[in-house]
Amino acid sequence: MPTAPVDEIYYPIIYLKTWGRLGLRVLVSTIVRVRMWEKHEAGVVSVWSKVCVQHADKKALIMGDRALTFSEGDALSNRVAWYFKRQGFKRGEVIAVYMETQPEYVFIWLGLAKLGVIGSLVNSNLRGAQLLHCLRVASCKALICAIKEIKDELRDMPLFQYNFLDRKTAEIIGDAMPLAAELKEMPSDAVTDAVATKLHDTLLYIYTSGTTGLPKAAIITNIRYLLIASGVQTCGSLKSSDVVYNPLPLHHTAGGVLGVGQALTHGNTVVLRKKFSASNYWQDAAKYECTVAQYIGEICRYLLAVPPGPADRAHKVRMIVGNGLRPHIWEQFVQRFGIHRVLEFYGATEGNSNLVNLDSKVGAVGILSGLLSFIYPITLVKCDQISGEILRDSNGLCVPCEPQEPGLLLGKIDTKKEVCTFAGYADKAASENKVVRNVRKHGDCYFNSGDILVMDHYGYFYFRDRTGDTFRWRGENVSTAEVESLISTLIGLKDTIVFGVTIPNVEGKAGLVAIADPDNKLDLDVLSRGLQSNLPTYARPLFLRILTKTPVTATFKLKKKELLEQGFDPQLHEDPMYFLDQKSGCYLPLTRRLYEDIIEGVVKL
Repeated sequence: MPTAPVDEIYYPIIYLKTWGRLGLRVLVSTIVRVRMWEKHEAGVVSVWSKVCVQHADKKALIMGDRALTFSEGDALSNRVAWYFKRQGFKRGEVIAVYMETQPEYVFIWLGLAKLGVIGSLVNSNLRGAQLLHCLRVASCKALICAIKEIKDELRDMPLFQYNFLDRKTAEIIGDAMPLAAELKEMPSDAVTDAVATKLHDTLLYIYTSGTTGLPKAAIITNIRYLLIASGVQTCGSLKSSDVVYNPLPLHHTAGGVLGVGQALTHGNTVVLRKKFSASNYWQDAAKYECTVAQYIGEICRYLLAVPPGPADRAHKVRMIVGNGLRPHIWEQFVQRFGIHRVLEFYGATEGNSNLVNLDSKVGAVGILSGLLSFIYPITLVKCDQISGEILRDSNGLCVPCEPQEPGLLLGKIDTKKEVCTFAGYADKAASENKVVRNVRKHGDCYFNSGDILVMDHYGYFYFRDRTGDTFRWRGENVSTAEVESLISTLIGLKDTIVFGVTIPNVEGKAGLVAIADPDNKLDLDVLSRGLQSNLPTYARPLFLRILTKTPVTATFKLKKKELLEQGFDPQLHEDPMYFLDQKSGCYLPLTRRLYEDIIEGVVKL
């Protein structure tokens, strides 16, 4: 009697075992909410209005010793709407919001939204060419700022300066309008003749981090804002009584949508902090009696690096929400800080292939069963992990990956399903570059996440690497994420970034690791021995750069573009550099003479 195929025996059993974790509840709940929003044409402003009535005297946003209640925030947003209406701004125009984190920040862009004016949330750390690029790519008509160091290039753009309470006496910049003072003269009731926003209207522009290039202005529609905020509420089973700790920048999706959105759309109190502080994280959480806390990127590693203390478990946080908790520190983190649930998610600001780890599976960024692919069609396809080029079969279609096989994550674009739409960027050419056509059948189109993931037999997804980050050396593929993870463990959780560099007349790219060590505590012997014990020869970084400063973005990622451009030439910067000696296995100082010998091929690699 012939043996039944593995798929016929194995997968039904798997589906039964994982039925409770498939995310069906989340998807169904999301679809019901979307239909409700569509029926009532309820945008963010409409949802906020109902929330505000229900929680009028409750604190909406807290920062330090200040707080704004829901009614106070609504009044401020109304004044903003009246003011910019009288300034002549019209529906669909764009005003940049260029401010540091404060409770008022949120209600300023919300006030613009009440007029149908789009808020462009620009990173307040940007200056010069990058700032001008962000304003230009979103076609900004004016700038609301609270920062004195504005470049002369902005003289032709109307400036509205809002001085926060902690700097209310700050000098007004040039011809800027003193917005805080003028808002006091505005009515606090709603603008009566404002046209209601629709679900697909653009609410905000939020910029990508720009770690490897100039930032792109991602379009955040009303429906996308609501989906992101409600997704967290549904997946995490949050109640309106939950207090959320949000120490993240408000110009990014994690802080400004996922975090603040819990207040705007669900009535939660959200605690803000102007700048993330590892030493104050748990103290803040305890002080404000937070029950949910946010993290991104390397925050969890920074928290582990703080010496243990009484604040570690003095808080009431039961769940942390975010992305980027590394698998190798996951269990250590939850055990030390007493966290009952980790709601790790995967997604991009503009993407439609988002995933959520619903049951705190260590290391997983999400789970989705093949049973739900007809509702939420995402797929992993084979690609060249070096170039990111998608591999296709003889019919010109993409080749799907098998379980445990790394592949490029794609999400089907379907304008008839809100969870599958792709609004793109303000730059149409940039939007088109993210679209892949003829994936499963001719004529279809998918969003290209640019990320390599792996899915196991149970439907759990694990992040592997970014396309283009993997490089080839000595005929082998090197995953930067895996090497970074190991090195971070070996040297005590320091900021680490690995990438490949080209050497003249040498095939492939050699590894270079840049490690932030401003206190000069890195032990090179420990590092070199650890690499020899844990990595194959081809994966060991040939070059080492010690960063005397830590150049990180607002989302706590090391700035990669400049490091890539400088490569392994020690004359292009002042940081110490080392070369991995092939005989001794130790890192030696990369002198100018040694650099030239490597370039000329004198040194054998």
